[in-house]
Amino acid sequence: MSELLAKSDGTTLTEHLRQVAYAAKRIADVISFDKKTAELGAILHDIGKAHPDFQKLLDNQTNAMNFGIPFRHEIASILFLHLFPKEVWNDLIELVIAHHRSPIVPQNPGKGIVDLVEIEGTKNVFKRHSENWEKWSPLAIDILHSFGIEKKSLSIDDAKDAFNYTLDYCESLPDGWSEQKGLMNIADYMASALNGMVYSQTDKLFKKPDLSNYESEDRKSTLYPLSLINAKSEKNHTLLIAPTGAGKTDYLFRRCNGRVFYTLPFQASINAMYHRVKDFLPEDTDIRLLHATSSLQVDDENKYEEVVMQSLAGAAIKILTPHQLAALICGTKGFEAIALDIRGCDVILDEIHSYSDVSQAMVFEIVKVLLKLDCRIHIGSATMPSKLTKMLLDILGGEDNVLIIKLDDSELKKFERHRVIKHSNDTGITEIISQALANNQKVLVVCNRVETSQKRFDEYRQLFPDVPVLLLHSRFKRRDRAEKEKELIEKYNDRSVNPDACIVVSTQVVEVSLDISFDLMITDAAPIDSLIQRFGRINRKRTLESIEKKIIKDIHIIAPPDDKRDVLPYKKDIVDVSFAQFENEEFLKETSIQDKIDNVYPDIDLKSIKTKIVWDDDVFLLRRLCHLPKAVLIEMLNIDSATAILYSDKEAYENSKAEQRTLLEIPVPRSIKFRNINDYGFSEYGSKPLIVPDELYSIESGLVFKEINNII
Repeated sequence: MSELLAKSDGTTLTEHLRQVAYAAKRIADVISFDKKTAELGAILHDIGKAHPDFQKLLDNQTNAMNFGIPFRHEIASILFLHLFPKEVWNDLIELVIAHHRSPIVPQNPGKGIVDLVEIEGTKNVFKRHSENWEKWSPLAIDILHSFGIEKKSLSIDDAKDAFNYTLDYCESLPDGWSEQKGLMNIADYMASALNGMVYSQTDKLFKKPDLSNYESEDRKSTLYPLSLINAKSEKNHTLLIAPTGAGKTDYLFRRCNGRVFYTLPFQASINAMYHRVKDFLPEDTDIRLLHATSSLQVDDENKYEEVVMQSLAGAAIKILTPHQLAALICGTKGFEAIALDIRGCDVILDEIHSYSDVSQAMVFEIVKVLLKLDCRIHIGSATMPSKLTKMLLDILGGEDNVLIIKLDDSELKKFERHRVIKHSNDTGITEIISQALANNQKVLVVCNRVETSQKRFDEYRQLFPDVPVLLLHSRFKRRDRAEKEKELIEKYNDRSVNPDACIVVSTQVVEVSLDISFDLMITDAAPIDSLIQRFGRINRKRTLESIEKKIIKDIHIIAPPDDKRDVLPYKKDIVDVSFAQFENEEFLKETSIQDKIDNVYPDIDLKSIKTKIVWDDDVFLLRRLCHLPKAVLIEMLNIDSATAILYSDKEAYENSKAEQRTLLEIPVPRSIKFRNINDYGFSEYGSKPLIVPDELYSIESGLVFKEINNII
């Protein structure tokens, strides 16, 4: 018994089942599922790993592929159903049979029990998984007996009956989604990730955070008018529209009663929010960051388990992007676990205006599903079209169910702090920057495209060799980008650390929730909602003196180019109309911003994604226990999901664990595969990144796209 393994790392099968059972009972308690049934499912879910062929696979013995039929340990596990009460068989099947593979796998059949039977036949699939039953089933029964299951022999006919019962059950599955599958996904993944730490960590999960710090008297100030507004209300949901720097984050947290999912649109913004929240709340608050480089945000002195737990369910506060919730509407792998994790929680959708086209439609559909999961939804924005506001109110149930918070005109006038200067082209911009540096000002240059930001960065370094210049965009190694974000916040922005003039060149990654306050902005023309967000990084730090004296700082907008390709990733007509909303040398009045936004977005045309999602209002369109391939999600969102690595990192990448690999990856457009970048091809490991020459990358500029003939 002790020699049977669950994993190649040496974890025994008995110990793994014990760990999963421990986690499953905790999760069952949270979701009000029967704890005993959850425990039984946990000790059954991997018992099929006692099969000799699975043990051979762990030992890398290739002769484990008899009949050419894949061995699925979850199918072997359900052969032991007769050891359990008949009344829980259906629950046990849902807990066990699909915890790795759907019974039916669309577009990729041959892995689930139904697909295997359709391809190979019932007799062959059963024979494959029950082979040598008399030799290995007693070992499995001994393990189950150690968990209190009655010890009795099972005949091959018992196993066949259990197999046929399970097959019939899976073939007759109705549409819907399975809480049991979600529970087992969470418990199994948690036990595997935490291993021996599962006993010490599991009881800390699914705890409500202590958010009382946000209600403290020292957080109240006339500088942050939202801090003076009562957040208590019987209304479930929140719609908050207020300028940058009014205290939106505090107010949204004050509206929360339970565990919190806090979403923001960009990686840089969720990194910054993670640190803001972590540094403010009690030290023992379980706050997690969910994206590829989340392990970088854990301080070196913290324990390893904090890195491991980032993506696990049960955080008191989880900070992420809405795209990481998209599985809820797309039915992709793991959506049941996400649904159980988020059900009944407070969900903050901050800066919701920053999503357009497909992404905005995605957020609307996510809101609908969150309502089905009994979530309290709190939406915040500095810039929201009136039509969008109305649509959100309708989705959330109208004013009777939504607390609407806006600042009145007298309060809005206190946020007037910018003068907008328009330029037909970038001629003369260098002189403006030079004068600002001479006045010891911090300059922020925001570009719409990575290539433009790299060009301007190189230009400013040459023109101003004695001035610190930082470049920030998406095409850095993830490790390098995290360091640059930290440097932006702690060095370039902080006058107590660096009081002297500087230049930061960036793309739109600086738009949302970065707590930086520069003195002058140069920006490419962009949609008005993006421009207003960019403006919020200038003259952000308000004081009673600055309000009284009406200290104004300048925003310089460069007119959109004629070629619509040069306006990407935005639509040229939207950029043109947005640019036209401003008069040259206009003192920007906060009370005029709503009209400007509504002029640009008189109507909201949500692109239909109905053919890509599994919810049709109250009807769930996917068969129970099944999920869809990830490719559907990628297609729907049109995410630039490709990655690249440097040739010099290839060996380290291919010999590292997943969390270390992501730190070496450089996000790139999927279209890169069609460019003549190099002759190195793609790695077969991890995300299968394109391998690029080291000459194309620098720590200062990131990855620069050049055709291979240009560097030979």
